[in-house]
Amino acid sequence: MSAASTKTGLAARRWPALAEAFAGEGRTWLFVFKTLLALYLAAWLAMWLRLEQPATAMITVGIVMHPHSGMVRAKSFYRAIGTLCGSTFGLALLCVFPQQRVLFLLCMSLWVGLCAGGATLYRNFMAYGFVLAGYTAAIVALPAVGNPLGVFDSALMRVSEVMLGLVVAGVVSDLVFPERLRMVLRKTAREHFAHFIDFVRGSTGGSIPRAEMEQAHLRFVRAAVELENQRASVIFEDPEIRARSTRMRLLNQHNMAAATSFQSLHHLINRLQREGRDAEVAALIALYRPIGAALTTAPAELHDPAVLAPRLRECAQRLPALEAELHAGLAPGRAQLAFDTGATVLGRFLDELCGYVEVELALRGHVQRGDVERVHFRRGNDATGAMVAVLRTFLTMAALSTFWIASGWTFGASAMLLATIFSGLFAATPNPLASAFSMLAGYALGMLAGLFTACVLLPGSDGFAMLIAATLPLLLAGPWLNAHPELGNIGGGYAIGIVYILALKNPMVYDPAHAFNDAIAQLAGVALAAVSFVFVPRVTGSGWQRRRQFRRLREQVVEAAGAPLEGLPWRFESESRDLFHQAIVHTRPGSRESRELLAWALAVHESGRALIELRQQLRAGRFAVEVHEAVDRAVQAVAQLYRRPDAVRRQQAEDAVRDAIEACAAAPALRPRLYQLLGALRDDESPLATWMPTMEPARAT
Repeated sequence: MSAASTKTGLAARRWPALAEAFAGEGRTWLFVFKTLLALYLAAWLAMWLRLEQPATAMITVGIVMHPHSGMVRAKSFYRAIGTLCGSTFGLALLCVFPQQRVLFLLCMSLWVGLCAGGATLYRNFMAYGFVLAGYTAAIVALPAVGNPLGVFDSALMRVSEVMLGLVVAGVVSDLVFPERLRMVLRKTAREHFAHFIDFVRGSTGGSIPRAEMEQAHLRFVRAAVELENQRASVIFEDPEIRARSTRMRLLNQHNMAAATSFQSLHHLINRLQREGRDAEVAALIALYRPIGAALTTAPAELHDPAVLAPRLRECAQRLPALEAELHAGLAPGRAQLAFDTGATVLGRFLDELCGYVEVELALRGHVQRGDVERVHFRRGNDATGAMVAVLRTFLTMAALSTFWIASGWTFGASAMLLATIFSGLFAATPNPLASAFSMLAGYALGMLAGLFTACVLLPGSDGFAMLIAATLPLLLAGPWLNAHPELGNIGGGYAIGIVYILALKNPMVYDPAHAFNDAIAQLAGVALAAVSFVFVPRVTGSGWQRRRQFRRLREQVVEAAGAPLEGLPWRFESESRDLFHQAIVHTRPGSRESRELLAWALAVHESGRALIELRQQLRAGRFAVEVHEAVDRAVQAVAQLYRRPDAVRRQQAEDAVRDAIEACAAAPALRPRLYQLLGALRDDESPLATWMPTMEPARAT
């Protein structure tokens, strides 16, 4: 070992915080280097190919660059689709209204508004595609308003410049010190697997406090949404991940289903424990204990699915005999029914846990064989919020269009273009008002830097090397800010502002007066897009939206009670979690609202899953007409309670479930699911406890 490396190692051990800081900044500066390399390479190629506006290719690079190559490919894919759709619409619009500016701007405003609505309706980079479709139409059509005959050439140039930027960003990201997102996905999936197995192993000794279960549910939901978000991006990076994408979705589905069953089991144990029914609690814990033993192996094998899968399957084979023995040791009637309910949920949990471990084992293998059940992660999209975004953006663009027409503003097209870009970008952010003003500040700083560069540093320079030398000092601030999440909005605004004001052309034109007027127009467009969120408030994260999400979350139980059964389990698991995740990210941790949302989420999962399985069991078996009618009444009564919860509907649901339990005396297979529903309705720690009577009814279960 060299002396230098020895000193470095000693310094790292002596100052670990300093070493960690340098490691993080090293990744930051690597991203800055790759971004600048792609920016200047795109500019050089655009000039060499004699494209009109190399700045468009540079802006494209700045927007799509990301530390992970999979993210770059995902953004590039949707940007390409958005660019093609937007340019086609812009071309068609100007062909339809070549000399009717009012109709042209009206339709353009409506198109941009619809694209902004699509950006809020969808997540990940699909939203980004809608943003691009909106402002690409403006990029293509607005500069050609005064010269409609040149719109085709304008569209061809803009698409060529954007596609060049996408190709350059993808090549640089893939070839220059690439950071693969698949490694992050693999690490994340294994960490989630390990955490879930550890939590299950550590929970086999008894009940879990409600607060701890709520926090566990929050972790499980975040894990499921995070895994799906990463999977949706990694498929663009790695053909192996694309081949395994179906299994990854199935893995997530097994994890969500196992988590729901796990929570339902512990809710039942907790309820029995609070009621003082120690015999049933002891029997269920004894039935649960072999799962913990199956998950307990040598320390090096605790998270190895190749070791855990056969042990869990062996446990599943031995469990029925232990269940029969424990059932026989309880008093007939209520005690045995409570135990049978817990045993049913436990058997379902063990089967889903086995499936989860086996899919994880298949994913870790190098060869994928056999057919796989196709499931999807269904999102809880908010159509009403999207319509508000459409209205806000349309009004913004219509107001700016009216001012442009009335004033005859020479630089109105620049203001319209920037308002189009930022209206879409702001609409897709979680906190648009804060993002708008921080990005506005970054854009203003970028404009000042661009004006200084264009008016002071660039004139008199000759050749591409001098172009780099003149622009590099101020241009690198944008990627550096983008690499820090807390400064990302300022960095994004700065990067777009400086490149737009530099306005690199082929050949380059120096016109300070034009640059200043263009800067004022662009700043006005960005400011108007930001101010629009004051007059038409944001929907995302608002109290109004959270109340609607509360209602939609409860209505997942209504879906479980009446929607077609085909594919319903995975739709219920994914959509309810996505709705919960959308709402919880905008609530303060530990607040009353946060606790209420967590409580409703747990109640919805337990009741909804029980309803789905009850309906499946009812459809698969042959039962008397009286049984069908009683169970259907119970299912619909529970659905009505979750649609509009109050004391009357809660009592009606409880009575209907009790009647169904009595009607199923000759159909004992249905009674455990119904008893689980009854327990959820009478849980004194659930949100339904608000409408429970203070006195226990005399009627027996």
